[in-house]
Amino acid sequence: MFTGIIQSVGNIETKSETAAGARLSIATPGFARDLAPGDSVSVNGVCLTVEEVAGDRFTVTAVGETLNRTTIKTLTPGSKVNLERAATPNTALGGHIVQGHVDCIGQVVSFRKTGQDWLLSIRLPAEAHSLTVPKGSIAIDGVSLTIIDRRPGNILTITIVPFTFENTVIGTYRSGTKVNIETDVIGKYVAQYLARMRGGTI
Repeated sequence: MFTGIIQSVGNIETKSETAAGARLSIATPGFARDLAPGDSVSVNGVCLTVEEVAGDRFTVTAVGETLNRTTIKTLTPGSKVNLERAATPNTALGGHIVQGHVDCIGQVVSFRKTGQDWLLSIRLPAEAHSLTVPKGSIAIDGVSLTIIDRRPGNILTITIVPFTFENTVIGTYRSGTKVNIETDVIGKYVAQYLARMRGGTI
């Protein structure tokens, strides 16, 4: 489990195909030193298992299913990624409960500055959009964010504050950027419960 509070931005040093999927080497000063093989780490919102640690670098493998369902497949050497260690009983829940299980890929519709902040608009698949609510939580590339509004066309609007813009990969977004989306797990359970009560499915 994670909280959606990004602890570091890493750099993809190498990416190679393996029988299992793709092996990534990620460099990040300071962050990797507290990792050990077997630890879970969120890479752009995707929960992956640390395989090796060497100084400021660590390696993970993304299996085929992960590559098919997330933007990990588009990463190349030089790509920047959001990183977060798995939460512990002593971790402050500064964001919200994030599982690291990506629901879908969204696409940036627009990203513009408004005063000191930025307004981000993202289009989601219809099913994921239906699981969101204004003032609710959503994880975008692993970042815990608050939804400002839901708009026609399966679009969400979100305010990005300067700290988040400067300290996560969100600052690199442009119109058309593909992003990993994880909707609020509590909302998903509520939707499933209500669907069953009504005799439907979800």
